Amino acid sequence: MMTAKMTASVVEHGEDAFRKLFKFYKRRNPPPDFSEVVNFSKPLSNDKVFTCELNSSPVSEQELSKVGLRPVKDWRSFGLHGYPGFIFISNPFLPGSQQYWVKQCLKSYPQKPNVCNLDMHMSSAETENIWERSIDAIRRKGSGKREPKTLLEKLRWVTLGYHYDWNSKTYTPDYYTPFPKELHSLSHKVSEACGFPGFNAESGILNYYRSDSSLGIHVDESELDHTRPLLSFSFGQTAVFLLGGAKREDCPTAMFMHSGDIMVMSGASRLLYHAVPCIVPAPAGKGLPPCLGQRLEREVQSDDIIQSVSEEDWEVCSWYLQTSRVNVTIRQVLGSGQTFPSTETLSGAVDTSTDSYPKSEEEEEPQKNKKRTSESGYEYVC
Repeated sequence: MMTAKMTASVVEHGEDAFRKLFKFYKRRNPPPDFSEVVNFSKPLSNDKVFTCELNSSPVSEQELSKVGLRPVKDWRSFGLHGYPGFIFISNPFLPGSQQYWVKQCLKSYPQKPNVCNLDMHMSSAETENIWERSIDAIRRKGSGKREPKTLLEKLRWVTLGYHYDWNSKTYTPDYYTPFPKELHSLSHKVSEACGFPGFNAESGILNYYRSDSSLGIHVDESELDHTRPLLSFSFGQTAVFLLGGAKREDCPTAMFMHSGDIMVMSGASRLLYHAVPCIVPAPAGKGLPPCLGQRLEREVQSDDIIQSVSEEDWEVCSWYLQTSRVNVTIRQVLGSGQTFPSTETLSGAVDTSTDSYPKSEEEEEPQKNKKRTSESGYEYVC
C-alpha cells in the first residue's frame, strides 16, 4: 500500500512522488492495491472529498434530457480539498443514454474530416471509414474467431474542431474542421450547470485506451484561454486518474473514473499535472459496467440529440468496451474576442511535458529501448 510516509520517503530519495505513484498503479505483477483510490460512486468516506452544490436553475430538465443527462438537482457532484476549481460529477447520464455517446465516439467521430493517429502513417483513403472497415472482423472476433487487429482497435486518438498538433503542442486557425453540434450542446449544458455560462466547445481530443494503455504525466496548457474549464467525459472500463499539483513532482491524489463520470478542471485546477496510469481489470465474468447495458427508458422525441442505438451497432461497441475505455476532453481554445498569435510566437510555445495521449505497453517498449540505448478487491458501480 502506498502511504503518505512512503511518499515522503520517495521524495527524500530523489524520485518525485507523482512518478512513483504512477509506476505503483501501472505495475501488473504484483497488482497494485486500490484501497487508497478515491471512489466517488460510494458513500463519502474520504476526508479529502466534499459535496458540491451546483446551480440547477440555468439549465432546464427538458434541455438536459435531450442530451441524455439527469436533472442537475439529481447529480452527485464533489470537490477535493486542496484542489479549488475541480468538480467531479458521478455519472449524471440518464439510463441508456451513454450508449449513444459511445457510438458517436466509435462510429462517427473517427470519420473524416476529423483527424486520428492512423492518419500519421496511412493514406486518407485507408482511414476513410474506420467503423465500416472494422465491424465485420469484430463480429467474427465476437464469435471466437482469431483476426488481425482492426483499425478501430488501433485507434489511439481523434481530434475535433481546432485540431491539436502533437508535434508543436499548439492549435492554429487553419487546422480546423467543424465541431460536432451535439457534443457542443452536451458540453455547454455541463459547463453552464457548473457555473461557466457561455462556454464554447472549440476543440476535442478523444483518447482510446486498451486494457494495457496508460497516459503519461502532463498538463493541458496549449489553449490560449485558461479561464475556461476543461471538461472530461469517461465511457467504458474504469481508469485510475492521478491529479497532482502545479509542479510536476507534487504528490497526486488517485481517483477512479467510472463509465459516465465527468470531471471539470477550472480555476486553480485548470493547469494541474495529471495522468492515467492504468485501466482497472474488469471483475471476473463481468465484461461491461451495468450502466452500459441499460437501454433508453423513455420514448425518443424528434428534437432529442440522444437517439436509440441499433442492436447491430451496440454489438460492436459493447465488444470493444469489454477491454477498453474512451475519454473525451473538451476545451475552449480562444477567449472572447481573442485571436491566434502569429506562427512565430506559436513556434516557441512547445510544451515539454510527457506524452499526452494513451499508449499501450507494446507501443511504449520501443521508446524504452531507445532511451536505454541513448542513456547506456474492486467491483463495478454505476
